[in-house]
Amino acid sequence: MPSEPVHAFHDELSLLDGVGTAQAIRNGDLTATEAITAAMARTERVDPVLAAVVTRDYERALERAAGGVTGPFAGVPTFIKDNEDVEGLPTRQGTAALATAPPATRTAPVAGQILDMGLVCLGKSSLPEFGFTPSAEFPDGTPPTRNPWNPDHTAGGSSSGSAALVAAGVVPVAHGVDGGGSIRIPAACCGLVGLKPSRGRLATSPDAKLLPVDILGEGLLTRTVRDTALYLFESERRYANPKLPTLGLVERGTDRPLRIGLVDESPNGNPLDAATTATLADAVALLESLGHSVEPVTLPGLDQFEDDFKHYWAALAYSVSIAGPQLYGKAFDTSRLSDLTLGLAKMFRSNLRRSPGAVRRLRASTKVQAAVYASVDLVVSPVMNTVAPPIGRLATTQPFGELFPKVEEWVGFTPLANATGEPSISLPLGHDDQTNLPVGVMFTGPVGGERLLLQLALDLEAASPFRTLG
Repeated sequence: MPSEPVHAFHDELSLLDGVGTAQAIRNGDLTATEAITAAMARTERVDPVLAAVVTRDYERALERAAGGVTGPFAGVPTFIKDNEDVEGLPTRQGTAALATAPPATRTAPVAGQILDMGLVCLGKSSLPEFGFTPSAEFPDGTPPTRNPWNPDHTAGGSSSGSAALVAAGVVPVAHGVDGGGSIRIPAACCGLVGLKPSRGRLATSPDAKLLPVDILGEGLLTRTVRDTALYLFESERRYANPKLPTLGLVERGTDRPLRIGLVDESPNGNPLDAATTATLADAVALLESLGHSVEPVTLPGLDQFEDDFKHYWAALAYSVSIAGPQLYGKAFDTSRLSDLTLGLAKMFRSNLRRSPGAVRRLRASTKVQAAVYASVDLVVSPVMNTVAPPIGRLATTQPFGELFPKVEEWVGFTPLANATGEPSISLPLGHDDQTNLPVGVMFTGPVGGERLLLQLALDLEAASPFRTLG
């Protein structure tokens, strides 16, 4: 039998999404201080089990709420993933190597936009070391971040803590960063909406420009599509990339039948479990019932993609292992890096000659995949090959040679959109009764195509309301 769920849906306020919470504050039904105080209490109720919070910032949150915070999400509580700087809080990147990191002296661009929208940061949420693995399980005895639906299982990652806190009803929305599925994977594991925007859609850190291929996308994990839509609209108001189509506020569904390409085989060649297979079939049936056509499609250029992306992933770990103090400051202690990071770095060194070709092919993947959208509007696929694995399967206490094949086996569908820069969203369209775990379905569109993704998501949410723990 699965473990009992752990959640904080014990009052009407916890049931509100971000838009609803902000509206209640504007209407005078509650104050921002009351909203923040209630979220703090909910955090303390569930975090002893979920282990989703790494740094609390309650005093400043209360001061901000009392000071007359403004914006479209004014007074709405949230958490920022602990790989994003927030002035006054340490950024520890999920690693013991930064256990003594000093408080940040600046706030990163996307976090700054989130705060400018009126969201109130209660602290930092957990992630695995540098986001290099899709489960927040640690080698130093730090408790793993657990899934509120079934605490015997992972919340996914790397935006692990944010997903657990939103799914458990602690806060309506929380920040995530996606470098290989790190928003979409925990969204699928925890029954949430998780969108990775197009490359360049949001204001980015200057550090991202140093990457040979910018694979990172930021956003919010939410329980409703309207929260994600409002967040992207408000982000665009603060930074609009002239190279991308204008998004605007998406409030209505699709106005025409869509051609949707179906990908039901993992690029890594591993099989799907029964729950994922059934959920994908149900999603296809739902799409067809709404008037859309769904036909199998073959994605081009995948013959070397997995190896190229894995090599690039390892290159990032190598950079951390040799230049940690330069990248993260004098507090960085290389001797405390996990075997996962060191194993990835070693793997990169042993295949160094692959680098030019891998980077070239990853950069070219955007144009290669763009050809798909000549025949379809969007692509539908699973998010991962299986439901969230049990705690321990992806634990970083394992030797690298045992752990990494398990990571590769589980994560097959998400990384492609990080290389291409395409927008991609996970929606909670299924549930595995045997484990009491959500199952996500992923929709991906052409670069700049967030509007159509959100329109379809609104239709699917209306046709098949998303299940929550509340």
